[in-house]
Amino acid sequence: MKIENLEYLCSELLTKLKTNTMAVKIRLSRHGRKASPFYHIVAADSRRSRDGKFIEKIGTYNPTTNPATVELKFDRALYWLEVGAETTDTARSILQKEGVLYMKHLKGGVKKGAFDEAALQAKFQKFLDEKQKKEAAFLSKKNSDAASVAKKKLEEEIEINKQREAKIAEKNAALAAAEAEKAAEAAASEEAPAAEATETPAE
Repeated sequence: MKIENLEYLCSELLTKLKTNTMAVKIRLSRHGRKASPFYHIVAADSRRSRDGKFIEKIGTYNPTTNPATVELKFDRALYWLEVGAETTDTARSILQKEGVLYMKHLKGGVKKGAFDEAALQAKFQKFLDEKQKKEAAFLSKKNSDAASVAKKKLEEEIEINKQREAKIAEKNAALAAAEAEKAAEAAASEEAPAAEATETPAE
């Protein structure tokens, strides 16, 4: 067989392999109700529709909570990244926050001989500690803000109640004054005929 024909056959074979090779993408598959989205994090064939069939479910993502709730199979997400899976922007952001991308980077450093496995574990543990501190600070601020809002609302309600009580007291005082004035006028009208009868001269 001529070399030209051999090169042609190799080229055709490589083209077919590339065409038939499944491109895996880590992305979100939407579930949940219309106004309450809930997502599955999946590894799927990139040629399929967003919410179609997938190869493996590797986690869930709930953006309706504050902060957003993520449950992830860390090892499986890392596996798909290591075998060349691509990610959508949102999925990449989630994997970055969860430390999957950082772990992939650290493993690359071990393979290159930049540091050993012990250093990898120490670096990743530091990442986890910092992540936990940030989450704790966020929750603390959230609770503090909620307490401040509740306190302000309570103070506003107390002020409204004071104003309402003041208006009621003012109205009651006006009614009492009107009743007292009416009683005084009635007493004066009763005393007038008696005074006239006393002052009438005898014949």
